[in-house]
Amino acid sequence: MTNDSTPHKIVVIGGGYAGTVAANHLQLRTDVDITLVNARPKFVERIRLHQFVAGDHDASVDYGTLLGDGIRLVVDNATRIDTASRRVELASGRALDYDYVIYAVGSTGAVPASVPGAAEFAYSVAEFECAERLRARLAELPADAAVTVAGGGLTGIETAAELAEQGRTVTLVCGGRLAPSLSEAGRRSVATWLSEHGVTVLKGNAVAEVRQDAVVLADGAVRHSALTVWTAGFGVPGLAAASGLRVDELGRLLTDETLLSVDDDRVVAAGDAASPSGRPLRMSCQAAVPLGVQAADTVLSRIAGTAPAVIDQAFKGSIISLGRHAATMQPAHADDTPLDTCVDGRRAAEIKEEFCRKAVTGIGMEARSPGAVVWQKSGPRAVPTAASA
Repeated sequence: MTNDSTPHKIVVIGGGYAGTVAANHLQLRTDVDITLVNARPKFVERIRLHQFVAGDHDASVDYGTLLGDGIRLVVDNATRIDTASRRVELASGRALDYDYVIYAVGSTGAVPASVPGAAEFAYSVAEFECAERLRARLAELPADAAVTVAGGGLTGIETAAELAEQGRTVTLVCGGRLAPSLSEAGRRSVATWLSEHGVTVLKGNAVAEVRQDAVVLADGAVRHSALTVWTAGFGVPGLAAASGLRVDELGRLLTDETLLSVDDDRVVAAGDAASPSGRPLRMSCQAAVPLGVQAADTVLSRIAGTAPAVIDQAFKGSIISLGRHAATMQPAHADDTPLDTCVDGRRAAEIKEEFCRKAVTGIGMEARSPGAVVWQKSGPRAVPTAASA
C-alpha cells in the first residue's frame, strides 16, 4: 500500500453492491479519506428482495460486517454534486468536500406515468422500502387472493415464482415474450416450472391500466387483481442530471471507457447508473461489483498520476430463482448473449444461492483484504466510433 502526507478525500455516493465494494477497494492506498453516503443504515441484498417479500429472507446486512474500519458511513441522501466547489450536498443540509466522487447510486423501479393507476395502486419490488410495503400488503390478503405481476423479465418471473410457491394465485403479464433475455431452452425451463406451479402466463399482452382491485389489459380485458406488482422496467435516480452532468436517455451518467464522467474527470461512475460511451452494461449485481472495483481503480490511477485502464468485463449468464427449490441457469457468451442451453432444477437453485452468498461475502473480503475481488474478463470493449455509435 502507498502513503502520502495529504489524504485524498473520496466520497462514494450509494452503498449498494458497486458503491460498497468500491469504497473497500480504495483502501489499497492508506492516504485516502473515504466517506460512503447511503440513504439506509444497512446494506440491502437487492437480488434477494423477492425472497424478502415472500418472508424467506431478511435481505439486509449490517455495514459493520461489510465496510473497512477506516470508511466513514453517512446515512443521508445526496441531492447535488457541486463540481465547481467539489462538494456533495446532502438532504440534511450538510455538505462533504471531495477530491473525487464515485457515483454509484444504482437503479430503481420505473412505474410509467403513461399507465393510469400504476403509480397509485401498483406495488414495486425494486427497493427495500417498496418491498416492505408489498410484504405488509401481502400479509393482509387472503391466501387465495388474485395477484398480478406486470413484467415478464427476470424480476417479474422471480417474484411470481416466489409467491406461487407459497400457494398464491398468480398471473404474470409479459407484454411480449416470457423471459426475452433467455434462450429458447431457458424460456421453456421457466415456462414449465410456472405452469406446473399454477402461474397463469399472459404473453403478447400488457397491463394498460391498474385499478385498486383489477387490471385492464391492452386488449381491453379486465381481470380481477387484489394486488398488482409492477416489475416492468427500471430507472435511475436523477442526481447526475440535477448536478448538471450529462446523462443518457435513461438518466445514467455518461462516461468514457474508464468510467470517468465526460464532463468532469473528478467524477467516476459505477454500477447500474454508469453509461460508458453511451453503451451501459446490463443492470445486474454481476456487473455492479466488477464496475465498483474498476471505478475505484480509476480513482487510484488518477491519484497516482497514471492512465486509468478501460473497463474489462465478461458476463457468465443469468440464474433465475423459481421459488426456494428450483432455478433456471442460463449460460451466456462474454457479451451477454445467451447460449442455447440451460441448467435447471435443484442444482441450479443451489448455484443461485451460492452466488447470492458470495456477492455479500466478497464485499466483506474486499473490506479485510483490498484487491480480493476478481471477476471474469474478456478483454476491453471496442470503443464506438462516430460511424458505429
